[in-house]
Amino acid sequence: MRDFGAGFGYLVQGQKWVAQHGRWFGFGLLPGLVTLVLYVGALIGLGYGADDLTSWATPFADDWTSPWQGLFRGFLTGLVFVFGLFLAVITFTAVTLLVGQPFYESLSEQVDRTEGGDVPESGLPLWRELWISARDSLRVLARVALYGILLFACGFIPVVGQTVVPVIGFCVSGFFLAHELTSVALQRRGVELKDRLRMLRGRRTLTLGFGVPLVLSFLVPLVAVFLMPGAVAGATLMARELNGETAGTGEGGDKTPAPPARTGTPQPHPYA
Repeated sequence: MRDFGAGFGYLVQGQKWVAQHGRWFGFGLLPGLVTLVLYVGALIGLGYGADDLTSWATPFADDWTSPWQGLFRGFLTGLVFVFGLFLAVITFTAVTLLVGQPFYESLSEQVDRTEGGDVPESGLPLWRELWISARDSLRVLARVALYGILLFACGFIPVVGQTVVPVIGFCVSGFFLAHELTSVALQRRGVELKDRLRMLRGRRTLTLGFGVPLVLSFLVPLVAVFLMPGAVAGATLMARELNGETAGTGEGGDKTPAPPARTGTPQPHPYA
């Protein structure tokens, strides 16, 4: 439980960091606001077009008598909109990070700068960073979709499906949300996707302590937009610990120095 508390502590520290650096908070809000406008527009369009979509997809119901046709197509219309809303929720963070790649990288670098030590840079052109970020996000999204299908199927199990499965679902969502956010800092450090996942699995409780409270807070409309800058800042602080740059914080909030990093011949960036 101590590691879970440490993960939550990084989330709180990130929010404190952006509160103390107001300019960076405003800077970090821009990608979330842009993504929110795009998603709201897409959902409004889906709301207006869902009826036509279900009518087009169910020509066999054209000759059904009232009220069965209306009830059937109304149910499908609601299902289409709920599915679109679900996709919006699970992809919002990944799309925001992709849209705001330059913004969040700058914010993450500033966090590293204020913490002292080296400020890692990928050294890659922006288009290459965007491509890597999009590719890795799609790979992670495929994993999330697989877990989602399994959990959906388990949801039909009596009692377990209404109690245990939702808890597991929040944990899975929290883990991958933490991955998406720490990837901003770890990708700059040249850590590949498989190694990022290995790091987070090795500190699973720490990861869940950061990600699960964030998932729960994202259930409140618009909260995701305002928490994103602080979440990126907190994820950078946590990435420093995962990468061995700091051992985290003690009970009193004082940072404990990490063991000296190994020295050796510098290696080329794996994405280069």
